Amino acid sequence: MVDFGRVQKELQECNKDFEVCGIKVSPKGDTNLSHLLGTITGPVATPYEGGTFKIDITLPDGYPFEPPKMRFVTKVWHPNISSQSGAICLDILKDQWSPALTLKTALLSVQALLSAPEPD
Repeated sequence: MVDFGRVQKELQECNKDFEVCGIKVSPKGDTNLSHLLGTITGPVATPYEGGTFKIDITLPDGYPFEPPKMRFVTKVWHPNISSQSGAICLDILKDQWSPALTLKTALLSVQALLSAPEPD
């Protein structure tokens, strides 16, 4: 079962520093905290600078022990992001996830991926 108390704290943490880190998360529906919409800004000095990117986030029942499922809603051209589905190829969203990680750290990692593609 999703720990909704933790999710509430994580949402507050994400949203308090938007101007600094460029990350914001909100519930996708009215009250459903297991389906979220993340927003990240494009990293400075990259082709994505100045852009705002929407990411669909679904929290599985096992969250935080299982990674959130994330995919880009905004179309983006990047070697680690599917241009068809928006799926993100990032190790911490798969086998390198740890319950110590948060939605903020996951979105910061996605934002960093835009700066440093991993062609392998």
